[in-house]
Amino acid sequence: MRSIWNGAVSFGLVSIPIKLVNATESHTISFRQIHTEDGGRIRYRKVCELEEREVTQAEIGKAYEDADGTIVPITDEDLAHLPLPTAKTIDIVAFVPADRIDPLQMENAYYLAASGAPAAKPYTLLREALKRSRKVAIAKFALRGRERLGMLRVVDDVIAMHGLLWPDEIRAPQGVAPDVDVTVRDKELDLADALMDTLGEVDLRDLHDEYRDALEEVIAAKAAGEAPPEAPEPAPGGKVLDLMAALEKSVRAAKQSRGEEVAEEAGEPAEEAEEAEVRHLPRGKRTGAAAKKTTARKPAPAAKKTAAKKTTAAAKKSTAGRSKAAQSSRSANKTASTAKSTTKKTPAKKTASRKRTA
Repeated sequence: MRSIWNGAVSFGLVSIPIKLVNATESHTISFRQIHTEDGGRIRYRKVCELEEREVTQAEIGKAYEDADGTIVPITDEDLAHLPLPTAKTIDIVAFVPADRIDPLQMENAYYLAASGAPAAKPYTLLREALKRSRKVAIAKFALRGRERLGMLRVVDDVIAMHGLLWPDEIRAPQGVAPDVDVTVRDKELDLADALMDTLGEVDLRDLHDEYRDALEEVIAAKAAGEAPPEAPEPAPGGKVLDLMAALEKSVRAAKQSRGEEVAEEAGEPAEEAEEAEVRHLPRGKRTGAAAKKTTARKPAPAAKKTAAKKTTAAAKKSTAGRSKAAQSSRSANKTASTAKSTTKKTPAKKTASRKRTA
């Protein structure tokens, strides 16, 4: 990779010769400006206002325009002799935890390559120190006409540097948040959590620029003299009148896209359907109130009616059984009483009968 800056990393009294190379590249499709009537290229020419003629790149220099319009020429030699220690040095000023850096500050990314064999040992020392400390280095450096902040971290076995904006370059988010009072119910948060869990995680390497793919198809078709592919039908939109219904549909759509079955009970009231949807989705920990409310699900009217019939039949059967048992008990008692009475009244007859039998 071609270097864009040569200098050194200053690590205390240690100086590490390095080369700075871009860590990213743009795959954006570029367009040219043309004259729509005949297709001719539109070009911008650099013209000197005083001489009214086009000038070459070698004749162009830099200058600062003062508030009153005065032009102050600045040469490359002037920039080379700036009274800055960071003009040719990435000066490390501190080591901090990575979470101390607000992602809003991050700009372009670069790789630092060791410049020559003598730089290998100090380069490796800084890399291993960053790994073991689990911190990032904050540095100052000058690039493209101004001093910048940088954050050094380890990527695989290479030291990478992210350009950082100065803190006063980050705008405060005043007037951006909604300026109306909005109340979000726990049930809505439960469905939002369920949708997040259903969508799950993604490997960023699986994502790609679909817009660029579609644009390349259009360019290829136009180049071949064919009609460009038709655009797909836009997704149905409109105002969201029912947030709960929109969340519920989103959860179902996400499940179906992942090949999961979506259970739906016919004839169930809307309120109960929403609670059932939250109950069946894979989620993390629930709050106590939400869990109780979700699991305490009312039975359907048909289920209630069937259960009532079963209960009534069981009760009748039980009552009939108890009545029959009581009748049998009374009959047995009566028979026993009669037999006892008969035995007491006729003992002689029984004895005579036994003798005859003998």
